[in-house]
Amino acid sequence: MVGADPVTVGVLSLHTSKETKAILNAAEELGHDTEWLRSENTSISVEDGSPVLEPAVDVIANRMLLSNTEQPAEELGLVNAFSQLVPTLNEPSAVMTAMHKLSTATALASDDVRTPDVTLALSAEVLNAARDRYGEEAVYKTAIGTHGGGTWKVGPDDPINAKVGNRYAFLQELVDQEDVPNRDLRVYVVGDEIVGAMYRYAPDNDWRTNVALGGSVEDATDDLPEEAAEMARRAANVVGLDYAGVDLVEGDEGWFVLEVNPTAGFKGLYEATQVSPAPYIAKLAIERAGGEVDDERVQDLANVLDDSRPTAQPSGSVTQDTEPAVIGYTEEVVLSGTSGSKSVLAKSDTGATRTSIDTGLAADIGAGPIKSITRIRSGSSKQSKSRPVVDVVVGVGGNQHTVTASVEDRSHMDYPVLLGRDILENYQVDVSRRIDSDSGDTPEEEE
Repeated sequence: MVGADPVTVGVLSLHTSKETKAILNAAEELGHDTEWLRSENTSISVEDGSPVLEPAVDVIANRMLLSNTEQPAEELGLVNAFSQLVPTLNEPSAVMTAMHKLSTATALASDDVRTPDVTLALSAEVLNAARDRYGEEAVYKTAIGTHGGGTWKVGPDDPINAKVGNRYAFLQELVDQEDVPNRDLRVYVVGDEIVGAMYRYAPDNDWRTNVALGGSVEDATDDLPEEAAEMARRAANVVGLDYAGVDLVEGDEGWFVLEVNPTAGFKGLYEATQVSPAPYIAKLAIERAGGEVDDERVQDLANVLDDSRPTAQPSGSVTQDTEPAVIGYTEEVVLSGTSGSKSVLAKSDTGATRTSIDTGLAADIGAGPIKSITRIRSGSSKQSKSRPVVDVVVGVGGNQHTVTASVEDRSHMDYPVLLGRDILENYQVDVSRRIDSDSGDTPEEEE
C-alpha cells in the first residue's frame, strides 16, 4: 500500500471456499483490513433511523453462491440490503442477470454479443413445439444451475419439460464445431482486465467441460484470440459484473458467449495458468473504497493461490464448516429429469460409489439420455454388471445435486433410489434415523 490509510474489505460468503479465503488473504497482504461476512458475525439493523451493517466494512466483494441454493432470492435480498449501505463488487442486479442463463442471453443479444439461439417457454407444450428449430441434437438446461448441473443433450424425440424440479429450463442451440476442437474457453475478467484464460476439455464419457465434473484444462492466456478476449470483456460489462468467468465456445461461424459466471472458481484457472484472480479482485475492491495498492505486489501475489485460513475467519466457523449436515439411513428425496419430478424414498449406502435409480422411475422423470455404460460390482460377488448411466437432479434436505446415476431394475427392492457417495460425501449419515420408521430394520443387499 502506498500513501493512504487502510480500508476494510469485506467478503460476503456464507460458505467456505478457497476463492473466499484467497481474496481475504490477498487484501490483507496488500496492507488493508478484512472482514469475512458470514452467518456467525453478520447483522444489519436500523437504529434511530440509521441503517447499520456489522461488522463495519468500506467495501464488499460479493461471493454468494446463489445458484447452489434452493431459494436464491433470499440471499439475493441480503446482498441487495448490504449493497445499499456499502459499495459492492458484483452488485445484486448484475448477479441476478448472470445467475439466470436466459437473462444473460437476452442481455448479451440485446447488445450484439453473439450467443447461441435459445428458447424458454412457461409450458412444456410450447417448449416442445420449438424443438424442431434446434436440429438433431440440442442442449437442454435449467435456467439456474452450476458446475454443469442441470445440463443435457437431447434428441428430437426426447421429452422435455418447462421445468426441471422447481427451476425453469430452456433449449439452446448446440454450436456446430466440425472444424474446431471440442472444447470451450473460460476467460476470467476483473474490471476491464483479463487476468487469465484456459481451454477446458470434457472428461471421458461426458460432453461437458466443467472442471467440477473432471474436465481437463490448458493455458490459453498467451494465445487468447482477440475476438474472444473482446467478447469476454464486453459480456462482463453488459451484464454489469465487476469480476466474472466468461465461458465461450468457438463454432464454425466464430465465437459465442455461453455463460457469464459471477462466482467462477479459481482452481481450474490456477491449475492451467498459475495465476490467481484473488489479488486482482482485492485490488479492485480496495480502489473502489478509495484505498491504494502496489500493482507490482498484486502481480507477485497472483503467482500463489493462497487459500490458507484468513485472519478474518470468525471464531467458531471451523467447527461448523467441518461438520456436514446430517441425513438419515432413509430420506425422502425429489428426483428431477427432463420431463418431470417425483418425490420418493431413498436409502443411504456409503458403500456405493454411485447413486442408483430404478428403471421405471428414470423413465417417469425423463432421466437421461443415456450417457454411457458403467460396470458395477455386485455386492460380495466378484462379478460385475453393465448398467447405463444418466444425469439426474436429486433434491436432498433442501440442496440439489446433479449426479450421473446408474439405472437398474429396483422394483423388487424396498427403495427406488440408492444414494451413493457421490451425494453422501456432502453429509453425515445417521443410520438410526429413518423417515420410514415403520419399515423393517434389515438392510437390503445392494449391488
